[in-house]
Amino acid sequence: MTLLNNPRTRHRRLGVAVAAAGLLAALLTAGPAAATPDPGDGPTARQQISKSDEAEARAAIASGEIPGTDEVVHSDNIEHLANVPKEAFTGLNSDLAFQGRYAFAGNYDGFRIFDISDPKAPKTVAQVLCPGSQNDISVSGDLLFVSTDSSRSDNSCASTSQPATEKSSWEGMKIFDISDKANPKYVAAVETSCGSHTHSLVPERKNVYIYVSSYSPSATFPDCQPPHDGISVIKVPRKAPEKAAVVSFPVLFPGEGPDGGGNPGGPTNPGVSKTTGCHDITVLPSKDLAAGACMGDGILFSIKDPENPKVIDQVEDNVNFAFWHSATFNQKADKVVFTDELGGGGAATCNAAIGPNRGADGIYDIVGKGDHRKLVFKSYYKIPRHQADTENCVAHNGSLIPVRGKDLMVQAWYQGGVSVWDFTDSANPKEIAYFERGPLSTDTLQIGGSWSAYYYNGYIYSNDIAKGFDVLKLSDRRTDPAKRVHLRELNVQTQPDYFD
Repeated sequence: MTLLNNPRTRHRRLGVAVAAAGLLAALLTAGPAAATPDPGDGPTARQQISKSDEAEARAAIASGEIPGTDEVVHSDNIEHLANVPKEAFTGLNSDLAFQGRYAFAGNYDGFRIFDISDPKAPKTVAQVLCPGSQNDISVSGDLLFVSTDSSRSDNSCASTSQPATEKSSWEGMKIFDISDKANPKYVAAVETSCGSHTHSLVPERKNVYIYVSSYSPSATFPDCQPPHDGISVIKVPRKAPEKAAVVSFPVLFPGEGPDGGGNPGGPTNPGVSKTTGCHDITVLPSKDLAAGACMGDGILFSIKDPENPKVIDQVEDNVNFAFWHSATFNQKADKVVFTDELGGGGAATCNAAIGPNRGADGIYDIVGKGDHRKLVFKSYYKIPRHQADTENCVAHNGSLIPVRGKDLMVQAWYQGGVSVWDFTDSANPKEIAYFERGPLSTDTLQIGGSWSAYYYNGYIYSNDIAKGFDVLKLSDRRTDPAKRVHLRELNVQTQPDYFD
């Protein structure tokens, strides 16, 4: 176990730093077409690294600077309670959702339901085979929703991969009835423009609205045409989910011409993704607000009319952000944490050469009132532990830890592990706990690590891409008050009012 007050710091040799600087240069100059944010739905290729990087990784393990292959390390205030390895599915594990005593875990091959009534011994209740990258998942009442963001032969769970250039190909949202957790039933599907990379729920009494985020259109894709500068909004009647349908496509980045009005990306802004849609949206229904992470832009918008969201403010960071990936409000809704997924989640970006400001979180204060509110940048946060050049590592999915008067968050960093941090002082964020494993390999870069790490009813749950479902117990006087907060349901991208 590594103590939090003595974090590991890797002292990189000059040659290794130069090699990493070469990676940074490649990331800075790569055009949007050359990068694929988030792993695809096919087999992930192992990337060979240089002999010098391989030797350096082994030396760092031998010296104790980084944990050994698959070795688990954590701060003293975190306990690793359980790990449930993959069973039927061999695909990448992805996002998580929660309801009562159940956790719902996405996988590129389908989804899995766990009984977490005993966090020390989670039990698999169901495994549903339904391939389709990336199977981002959420739940509301008796309905479960999964995103399909790979071109498929049809909308069934028996579909096969098919080129997006074919008009008959299908991508979009799938809807399941989970009234019987052991036997989910597939009840509906809705095709959406450019598929559904992620989605966010805006639940109401009679209906559930789904904000569908997707991106990367092409003139050669019949169902995904440029500029694709908005989101699909689906309306799902709770009592008749088979009638679910797209009801609007609000344009978030209005502009003339084929490119719309979002960030133009390179060569105007080298290394920044051109905005052609959104990657992820977090809604805060109690405040009628949403925050969108939209490739080259971060946005704040009003969702008073859920079918027609209205942009309030739009910001860019063309110095340190490459790909705006996700967003998290604080409880008071006067801050937003945006993540930058530098390298698309498939690169080693947690090292000294790339530094503390790229592949990090950006913390923004929300100032002003009503439709005149503005996003004001305050600082960056990145995990303080350097990782090996064989470890994909960058800011990824996380959630609030609900403590009154504090802004605390738990967050996944792929092979950088799980970080618990405090951003109560927007300008001076700091880590207070962590959990991680050593690299999957010392000679190749393999995709793995925590995809999502969320706090739910007293525990942290993490879906590790390669290693399975982890349960962590956090014991710290700063976070212990959160144990008194119990939710009936949690979709992190539909952020609750924890104290209502």
